[in-house]
Amino acid sequence: MNQALLDKIESEQYRKDAADFCVGDTVRVHTKVVEGDKERIQIFAGLVIGRRGHGLNEMFTVRRISYGEGVERVFPLHSPRVDKVEVERKGSVRRAKLTYLRNRVGKGATLVKEKVSRAPSSVAPVAPKSPPAETRPAEQTS
Repeated sequence: MNQALLDKIESEQYRKDAADFCVGDTVRVHTKVVEGDKERIQIFAGLVIGRRGHGLNEMFTVRRISYGEGVERVFPLHSPRVDKVEVERKGSVRRAKLTYLRNRVGKGATLVKEKVSRAPSSVAPVAPKSPPAETRPAEQTS
């Protein structure tokens, strides 16, 4: 098939409100769950340990510890089943995949440093200097 035609079809499927998150961030993924004829939202909160793919095939893996057991779920980024992704905190990591956390136990399994934002400091604006007042010659009182 023609690549331009494929790109046009794929562009209609992209999520417009895709959240901006990276590996190491703690996120809450709101997924739509269908039970019978009812639909509800289920939240899966955890640490993003990896992203893979690109375009419509992009996936991300979220890991959390539930009752002492590690649980991972893989979510398609542009799926209509994923309602939204909320970033709880940004993580500062130096790797693209955090699969080494699978071997960690206890606090070390969830410990990722929080990224310090370099927002501009809230210093009060400095008023421009006014020109010096004119100096008058001293009046002679004689």
